[in-house]
Amino acid sequence: MDLHYLHPIYAQPGPWASVYLDASRNDESGDREVALRWRALAARLEAQGADQPTIDVTGEALLNYPNQEGRYGLAAFARAGRVALVEPMNAPPAADEARYSELPHAMPLVALRGEDIPYVRVIADRAGADLEGLAVATAPRLREVDRTVRGGEQFPLHKARSGGQGRVGDTQSIDDVWKHNAGDVAAATAELAEAVGAEVVVVGGDVSTVPMFVAKLPKRWQQRVVRTDAGSRGGGADEEALDDVTIQAIADLADRHAQEAIDRYQTQRGENVSATGLPDVVSALQRRQVETVLMVNDLSSTDTLFVGLDDPSLLAVDADTLRSEGVEDPLRVRADQALLRAIEGTDASLVLVGPDEVPLEHGIGAVMRWADRPPAV
Repeated sequence: MDLHYLHPIYAQPGPWASVYLDASRNDESGDREVALRWRALAARLEAQGADQPTIDVTGEALLNYPNQEGRYGLAAFARAGRVALVEPMNAPPAADEARYSELPHAMPLVALRGEDIPYVRVIADRAGADLEGLAVATAPRLREVDRTVRGGEQFPLHKARSGGQGRVGDTQSIDDVWKHNAGDVAAATAELAEAVGAEVVVVGGDVSTVPMFVAKLPKRWQQRVVRTDAGSRGGGADEEALDDVTIQAIADLADRHAQEAIDRYQTQRGENVSATGLPDVVSALQRRQVETVLMVNDLSSTDTLFVGLDDPSLLAVDADTLRSEGVEDPLRVRADQALLRAIEGTDASLVLVGPDEVPLEHGIGAVMRWADRPPAV
């Protein structure tokens, strides 16, 4: 998974207030319950030494965040009286949590958010098509983002429409009209897919018109199409079935990405060029050599690392290593805090795995961008 969405909290110095809140509102008393949960978290931040302006702005951001349906959580990160990031989570945190520390505590967010898969969805019938493109989507519930950036401009992606309606008396049949419109819709879909960097194109709607549309897509997008007969331009109950197909397509693609990383790690391990275990992975991150970190998210871990705050690649298992690199006062932090910062800051990616999915020494390993050359004889 790409961690660049965390850049706002790694681009600024700490200390940071990191808060995880169950923001679910199941009935009329929901607002009061959320406010009470926040009050308990605010007291924890105060006890850890957080300044009052930072506590206040964090509470404002959490309590004023737009309500969502169902059960969900919010993660907020703030420093020096300003909120840098507020993220919704597809499920409530395992427990409400508040930490005030030099580095942000981002692992619970990363674990719950999962991998972002940009996608385009098309609902087509003989009268035209509705296009929707999301730059961010995560399973199990789609998290809607209806704008993206192209050339420095924002433009809406929802409800871009193309197509016409055949009428009785027209010289062309409805089929002929759709054959013409299918090319226009395919062009608009390709443009939208390019804009959001789509990894999957979900196509639903009328089964007799969808093949014509798909056939007119450029080959690269045809290869990413997932077809379904669910969905209609009128919406309604059929929309839920289309959501289910989309969610499954996104989850399948995320699983495929993870398996590809595991396979590469296993191959490199057989060639004795992968990194395995905390010291090896830390050393590779120092050299900016890591392409993907594979890690078991162990909530009970008490591992720590030493970091220098000026550079995310300044991390080590012991303080003397950093002192030799010119860091006068290395800071001891949670290992996962240091690792996430280093992964994002060195343009690596992360795959969270189960403890039995792949053999990892101490629950961590890395796929390398390049292998170290053996010493000259």
